[in-house]
Amino acid sequence: MNPSEQRVQTVCLVLLTTIATGVTLYWLRPVMIPFVLALFVSLILSSIVEFQQRRLKLPRAAAMLATTVLAAFAFGLLALVISASVGQLTANSGAYNQQFALLLGQIVALVPENLRSLIPQTDVTHLTQMTARTVGGMLLGTTNAVLGVLSQSTLVLIFVIFLMLGGDSNRRASGVWGESEKRVKRYLVTKAAISAATGTLVYLTLALLGIDLALAFGLFAFLLNFIPSVGSIIATLLPLPVVIVSPEVSGTTAVLALVIPGSIQIVVGNILDPRIMGESLDLHPVVVLISLIFWGMLWGIAGALMAVPVTAVLKIVMEKFEGTRVIADVMAGRLDRWRSPEPA
Repeated sequence: MNPSEQRVQTVCLVLLTTIATGVTLYWLRPVMIPFVLALFVSLILSSIVEFQQRRLKLPRAAAMLATTVLAAFAFGLLALVISASVGQLTANSGAYNQQFALLLGQIVALVPENLRSLIPQTDVTHLTQMTARTVGGMLLGTTNAVLGVLSQSTLVLIFVIFLMLGGDSNRRASGVWGESEKRVKRYLVTKAAISAATGTLVYLTLALLGIDLALAFGLFAFLLNFIPSVGSIIATLLPLPVVIVSPEVSGTTAVLALVIPGSIQIVVGNILDPRIMGESLDLHPVVVLISLIFWGMLWGIAGALMAVPVTAVLKIVMEKFEGTRVIADVMAGRLDRWRSPEPA
């Protein structure tokens, strides 16, 4: 078998293996999602443990205890924020519906009189009620999607504790796993710091403008910033329904509530993020987009959050084997290496 046939056979086997693995991962998602989340969280927490040991000179046991308490507090705070946001949405739903009906009435008033008479009043009422339910459903659906991920926080925390206890900061991993751990840990820690700064700025902006659920939208900005490109757009547009239906929000405030967070996302995503992150994971943008679609289809919003680091680990593993190295180079966008030389 010549090299080209062997390469085609390898690609076909990888495709079949990918399909079989995808079916298995979809079937095992109730267990795999908390485990993979815990794996990435443990990488971030291990960096905190190492920092305390190296800089603060704490014993490993004390650093582990402090980090575990910090993780439990963070999980509890996230669940509390989401639960409070759902309660606030439910409590304000009546005021939101009234404001939306008022806005829709103002829009109908702009329609010429001869056309307005052709629209039955019952249709306008039904349209108002249906659209209000759609807006409220979209807000609650987005909130409940994140709440569904956080509802598994207990299982995630258990996994994190066992992963942390089973690790040894004094023994450095080597080989494929060591390189994967090093790259992914650097990516996760840096991305978490950038996302935290983004979420804080978005929260402060919306809070100063008096927008409801400012803390929840800041949390969403933090979480969605882990989803490249698409996440920043969603985080910017997410407050729009609340801004529209809030009675006390003026037109100028509504514009600022979209422009300022959007500017923050643009500056962070297009200027700071590339400068700080660099090519830490060495993935082509098209591969990142495909990974978002693939893992989002498998595991939903949790899969989209974990798509980039999971794909990076797969690429690092493929780099270490001759048969799959071509796929790793394609994932990095290095196609010139495998092109046949042009005849003289």
